Amino acid sequence: MVVPRVQAAIASAFGEEFRGTDPVIRPSQFADIQINAAMALARKVGLPPRDAAARIVDALELDGICTAVEISGPGFINLTFDGTWIEELLNAESRGDTASEGTAGAGREAQRVVVDYSSPNVAKEMHVGHLRTTVVGDSLVKVLEALGDTVIRQNHIGDWGTPFGMLIEHWLEIGEDSPEAALLVDDPSAFYQAARAKFDASANDEDGFAARARRRVVALQGGDAETFAIWQRLVAQSKRYFNAIYAMLGISLTDDHIAGESSYDAHLAQLCQELEELGLARISDGALCTFPAGFTARDGQPLPLIIRKSDGGYGYATTDLATIRYRVRELEADRVLYVVGAPQNVHLRMVMASARDAGWLPDTVEAVHVQIGNVLGEDGKILKSRSGAPVKLMALLDEAVDRARAVIDAGRPELTEEERAVTARQVGIGAVKYADLSVGHDTEYVFDFDRMLALNGNTGPYVQYAAARIRSILRRAGVLGDHPAAGTDTAAGTDTAGTDTAGTDTAGTDTAGTDTDGGAPATAIAVVEPAERALALHLLEYGATLEKVGELLEPHRLSTYLFELAQLFTSFYDQCPVLKSADSVRESRLALCALVLRRLSGGLELLGIETPENM
Repeated sequence: MVVPRVQAAIASAFGEEFRGTDPVIRPSQFADIQINAAMALARKVGLPPRDAAARIVDALELDGICTAVEISGPGFINLTFDGTWIEELLNAESRGDTASEGTAGAGREAQRVVVDYSSPNVAKEMHVGHLRTTVVGDSLVKVLEALGDTVIRQNHIGDWGTPFGMLIEHWLEIGEDSPEAALLVDDPSAFYQAARAKFDASANDEDGFAARARRRVVALQGGDAETFAIWQRLVAQSKRYFNAIYAMLGISLTDDHIAGESSYDAHLAQLCQELEELGLARISDGALCTFPAGFTARDGQPLPLIIRKSDGGYGYATTDLATIRYRVRELEADRVLYVVGAPQNVHLRMVMASARDAGWLPDTVEAVHVQIGNVLGEDGKILKSRSGAPVKLMALLDEAVDRARAVIDAGRPELTEEERAVTARQVGIGAVKYADLSVGHDTEYVFDFDRMLALNGNTGPYVQYAAARIRSILRRAGVLGDHPAAGTDTAAGTDTAGTDTAGTDTAGTDTAGTDTDGGAPATAIAVVEPAERALALHLLEYGATLEKVGELLEPHRLSTYLFELAQLFTSFYDQCPVLKSADSVRESRLALCALVLRRLSGGLELLGIETPENM
C-alpha cells in the first residue's frame, strides 16, 4: 500500500541504487504500521539509524495519507494513516475500481512466463512427491495471471527413453483390452512393476522378454510405425490417469499443456553438435559432457554434465537443454520457472549455466528453480505407506475426502446427500492443498490429516469456514441469493457473533446455489471502530501480497494473508455487531463483510481451493 512511496523516499534520500530496498514494514502498537528500513540502511549509507530515518521521513510524500509520522527508538518510523484516506481506498476496492491505488499488478510490466510443473511419468503412479510440484505450480500460474502476466503452462512428462521398450513389449503381450492393460489408468505402478518383473527375470535370456524389450527401444527410437503407434496408445492411457488426478485436485493443466521428453528427441543430436562446435562440450570417459564453471565433484575436479552417454544415448540433461532453448527461442519467455523437487537443484543449475554459456539462455531471461521440499510422515521421514512404498496420490486424496465427509456427516446431518458430498470434496481437497501451500515451498512438512482438517489454526477449513460464515451473514441480511434475512441457521458448533443472535450464526442450512460474492450492497464503507480499522488496513494489503508472491514465487505468503484476514474478520465480528446495528452502520458493515468475502474466496481461488457454501 505504501511500499512504493517508501522506496521512492529511500531513493530520493540516498540514491537510486537503494530504491529496491525492503521497507521492512511491521505492525506497531503505537501506530498503524512501522517502517524499519533505516536500521538496515544505516551502515550502508554511513549514518546513525535515527539520522537515516529522518532523511527518509523528510523525503516521504504522505500529504492526505497520514495524520502522524514519528521516529521512535533507534530509528523506527511509525505511520498513522488518515481515516478518510483508508475509507477512500477501501471503497474503491469495494467498487472494483481497478485504477485505485494498490491494485495488484498496477504499474507492473507484464511478462511471458513459462512454468514447468507436475511432470509425472507415463505408466507410473503419481505419488505424494508429485503433490507439491503440482499444487505449488498451479497456484503460481494463477497468481501470475492475476498480475497480468502471460503464463505458458508446461507439463514435462516422462514419456520417452529406455523403459518404454519394456512397457511396450509388456503391452503387446498382455493385449490392449486385457485387465492388466487397464491398470495403466487404475493402478499404473502395478502395470510398470509387472513389466519390470518380466524384464528382470529374463535379463540373461538372449531370446527372452528383456532382449525383445531392448530391441523394441531401438525400434521406437528408429521411428518404427507399429512400435510408435503402440507407444501413442500407452501414453494416451496414462493421460487418462493424469487427468483423473488433476480433476480431483482442481488443477488447470490439460493435455494441451503436455510437452514431454519425446517432444525434443528429434533435436538432441543437433544440440550436441552445436555444443561441440561452440567448444563447450568434449568427450570424457566416452561420454560427451559440458563442464560449466563453478561446479566441482568431491575430489575437486570439474563436475561434468553428461549430454550424450558413452553408448550414444541421451539423458535428462540433453532434453532439459533442448527444453530451455525451446522455451526461450520459440515460446519467447521472459521468465522460466521450474517447479521441481529440491534434489534436482545442482542438475538444473548446471543446465542453466550450460544454456547461458551457449547463448540459449540470455541474461534478459530469468530462469528460476522453485525448489520443492519433501512431504514427511509422522516419523519425520519421507511419507510412505505401511508397506514402505510411496503413498499413492489418488489414495491419499480419497482418504482426505472420506475424513472430511465423516466430520460433515456428524456435524451437518440436515444437509442433503449431494450437499454433503460436494462440501466433503471441497473441504478435504482444500485441506490437503492448503497444508502444502501454507508453508514455504522449499521446506519440508509433516502430513497430518487431523491438523489439516482442523477448524482452528492456520488451516484450509478455518479460512473456508470464515468465507462460508460471511455468506450466511449476507444471506440473512437478504443480500445474497433469494434468502430473506432470518436467524434460523443451525450452528455447526457454538458460533456466537458478537451481539447478533448468539448461537445461531453459521454458514447455515440455506444453500443458495445462485449466491455470488458480488451481491453486496453498494453502500459506502465507514471505518470507525479499531477492529474495523485493523480489518480495513489488512484488506488494502491484498494487491501488495499478490505482487510479493509473484516476485518471490512464494504462495505461502497468500495463505498467511488469508489466514490473518480470517482472524481479523472474526475479531471484527465479535466486537462490531452487523445485523443488529442501526441502518447506516449495518449497511456499511455488510459492505465490509462482502469485501472480506470477495478477498477470501478470490484468494482461495488463486490457491486452487474452492469456497464451500456450507460448513
